[in-house]
Amino acid sequence: MEDHGMPAERRIMELPALIGELSPEDRTLAGRIFDVSTTTGRLDPPKSMHPWIEKSFGSVEAVREQRIVKVTNRFTFEGTLFNGLRASRPLDTGLDLDLEREIEKTAGDPFCHPEEGTPADVFGRIRGRHSTTASNIAKYDGFHGLIVFDDHNPLHFTPEKVADYISVGLEWGRKALKTDPEARYFFLMWNCLWRAGGSIIHGHAQVTATRGMHYPKVESLRRTAALYASEYGSDYFEDLFRVHEALGLAIPAPPGIRAFASLSPIKEKEVLLVGPSLEDDSLRRAVAGVLQGFTQKLGVSTFNAAFYLPPLAETEEDWSSFPVVVRLVDRGDPSNRTSDIGAMELYAASVVASDPFKVARILRDESS
Repeated sequence: MEDHGMPAERRIMELPALIGELSPEDRTLAGRIFDVSTTTGRLDPPKSMHPWIEKSFGSVEAVREQRIVKVTNRFTFEGTLFNGLRASRPLDTGLDLDLEREIEKTAGDPFCHPEEGTPADVFGRIRGRHSTTASNIAKYDGFHGLIVFDDHNPLHFTPEKVADYISVGLEWGRKALKTDPEARYFFLMWNCLWRAGGSIIHGHAQVTATRGMHYPKVESLRRTAALYASEYGSDYFEDLFRVHEALGLAIPAPPGIRAFASLSPIKEKEVLLVGPSLEDDSLRRAVAGVLQGFTQKLGVSTFNAAFYLPPLAETEEDWSSFPVVVRLVDRGDPSNRTSDIGAMELYAASVVASDPFKVARILRDESS
């Protein structure tokens, strides 16, 4: 994907001006989907704080006036507050963590021998080239399984392995549907390491299948896209990508796959991928490519991945224009004892330090 000659150093703090520089059509589209506003936070620190501020943030002037950009998706109501200064705020990081050593110390856990250490689902196990399934003992839903990776270390993945994990997960969903034809709504997630909610270090992803209707966030996105199409006669996902691409936030991907660093990320460095089907190996490998960029170029070691799919069988709702949407997000330093999510994220809006323009730029360099 080309950069269209755009400057290499665009920043989220310049977003209002960047939108103003778009073509009239793209500027209208950006204004249709996003509400963007800016404000300035001001403070007056006592002189006694100046040495600490200079050490932590570089200068006192850097904190006196802080520009904040607020981005809200008018349709999904996902919103983010950006302040680059927060990236350098002091955190309780605890001990310096040797991640490889910490992971290796847990080798030999039940997931290292899934046939003996984990239960099977009622329809048995699905075995791939690099993973096998198990049934989750403490279930989220009636069908809740695990994709247990052959590799103990969850970060030792390759495009082939990631494609296998996803393929095995899909087959698990089909088996669940065959067992219960009402369990049409399949969901795949990957919580990598403890910062991302992984209670067991050994590499694994999770799969669920639910009845009645899809999970609320997936169903909400389907309704959002349907409302958008009804009101504007246009595809929501294509228009969303067009805005990101016009601003320079697109990430190279195979034909038919849209990938971009989100303007309204749920948390740090969120990337979205949109494609027609997980049956197609190109989307699976595109996901793996972004994850490799995360770990090798962006320093990410703990992340969440979520896969939004249409139901695996016909339903009363119209899913005909709903693609596969994959969301990937960094969950921060695994040695950090300060949570990356608090009351703001749970009940108001996301607060993000990472700049999506920098994320996209680094991931483009990874793909070049």
